[in-house]
Amino acid sequence: MKIGYARVSTKDQNLDLQVDALKSVGSVKIYKEIISGARPERPILDELLRNIRSGDVLVIWKLDRLGRSLKHLVDLVNGLINEGVDLQSINDPIDTTTPQGRLSFNLFASLAEFERDIIHERTQAGLAAARARGRNGGRPKGLPKKAEPTAYAAEALYREGTLSVQQIADRLSISKSTLYSYLRHRGVQIGEYRNGNVL
Repeated sequence: MKIGYARVSTKDQNLDLQVDALKSVGSVKIYKEIISGARPERPILDELLRNIRSGDVLVIWKLDRLGRSLKHLVDLVNGLINEGVDLQSINDPIDTTTPQGRLSFNLFASLAEFERDIIHERTQAGLAAARARGRNGGRPKGLPKKAEPTAYAAEALYREGTLSVQQIADRLSISKSTLYSYLRHRGVQIGEYRNGNVL
């Protein structure tokens, strides 16, 4: 059975677009939640997770409707898969009911884990170098830690070359200037054209 989950951040936003899309792909029951994506508690999502059963498919509008961070999303989906529940995202190439969709998610999860390891390794190396020079400190000024997953996703989508900068910004719910800032932070060389898309 397909179970839908729709979420918006504020009461000013409308759930209808998500709900209609979830119904159009055969969702039998739809859980609707109005809560900020940054909030750790999601009572409606928690209720859904308690009620969903092995063999069901959780359907969402976009991945950012489900996870509050890249790590949270990967952990949540892995937990669902271990319980025999598949995930289908209408606007992302993630559909674990198909071999290609499972591969896409596994690559996504592997890259996320690799990215976390690299960040941790660089952080430790930086702190060790600072201590060797007699300085103590934490993360330098720059990109906020909570923005790192979005910056990573921005780089991945940009390097993939199938979406324009505006489309990437829209998908990640950020402005184009923020997207360029994230790409510069990630050390991505920004060109004028890429795969026919104007940058």
